[in-house]
Amino acid sequence: MAEIELKTAPADFRFPTTNQTRHCFTRYIEFHRCLAAKGEESGECEKFAKYYRSLCPGEWIERWNEQRENGAFPGPL
Repeated sequence: MAEIELKTAPADFRFPTTNQTRHCFTRYIEFHRCLAAKGEESGECEKFAKYYRSLCPGEWIERWNEQRENGAFPGPL
């Protein structure tokens, strides 16, 4: 059986408090900006995907994905 390594996003000086809401939102935006700039085939954006997936609740991600699809996402993509 393969060993599974669990990791979370590295510490970020922009988010010094224990509330990681802004950190989660920022990493989600960074991921989608990276995809827009480098394309979905690029593996360079995967680190941002890992970060936001480890920080953000699944319900938020689902809602943000729906908002992006509908053109109603509140963030700067």
